[in-house]
Amino acid sequence: MDKLDAMQTFVRVAQAGSFTAVADQLQVARSVVTRQIAALEKHLAAKLITRSTRNLTLTAAGSAYLEKCRVILNMVDAAESSLTEENAVPRGRIRLALPLSFGLQRLMPALLDFAKVQPHVELLLNFSDQRSNLIEEGIDLAIRITADLQPGDILRQLGSCRLLTVAAPAYLALHGCPTHPAQLQHHECLVYSMSSNTATWPYRVAEGLVDAVQQFAVRGRLTANNGLALMQATAQGMGIALQPDFLAAPFVARQEVGEILTDFASPPLGIYAVLPSNRYIPHRVGVLMDYLAGVLQDEDTAQRMT
Repeated sequence: MDKLDAMQTFVRVAQAGSFTAVADQLQVARSVVTRQIAALEKHLAAKLITRSTRNLTLTAAGSAYLEKCRVILNMVDAAESSLTEENAVPRGRIRLALPLSFGLQRLMPALLDFAKVQPHVELLLNFSDQRSNLIEEGIDLAIRITADLQPGDILRQLGSCRLLTVAAPAYLALHGCPTHPAQLQHHECLVYSMSSNTATWPYRVAEGLVDAVQQFAVRGRLTANNGLALMQATAQGMGIALQPDFLAAPFVARQEVGEILTDFASPPLGIYAVLPSNRYIPHRVGVLMDYLAGVLQDEDTAQRMT
């Protein structure tokens, strides 16, 4: 039994939660995968996976072994990559977690271009606004848009985006236009429910000689965990939204909504590449980060020139 192959298969099964899915990935019969895991358990004299008719569950020993396998496989990857990394052709799989709207609208075209120029890299894309646990889920790289960085995150800033406060002409005609963020509490606000603090919106306010960011209370009948859904509601006159420019700008350009409170800028959000804290950065992941950083910086430059 090749121990490294067995470890890699075990990690795949643990991540996929299915023998069949791994067999499909490896293009082998399901029995090949089950025999390899059975041989590994026999070699270790420990039960790693509990099987049921519906799913697979790691035992306590399996969970502990999984983390050790990941460390060992990362070290092997690092050792092999370090020998020829300067001139290496990127190869292998990248599990990438992407925010839903930004991932589809801004990153998907770039990822398709990357896949064309890097034919030896396999991309596994997971679109979700939920914050992934990179280590537990086996994610190689996550893209996050946030002003709320977590302690211990290993990250690289790829770019930034502005937050725009917008409303439809029909809403403003019925309810008036707020001239100060403090007046938002008297308006219908369309709130993004995945935010760490959904009850307030941040604005930079100058008071005397002090220019500082303050949090202003907001309320509303409609909340959602997707910014595009909130922009569609805003365009239909349902309320006021605070959304990143990549979502709001197309609606502004079509004059479905207009920007308001322009004298009170909200702090920009950073666009970050976040990496697992327990791993070496494979060459293929570094190449992808450089590629995305270049794309986003070129887009930012183009927007500033228009």
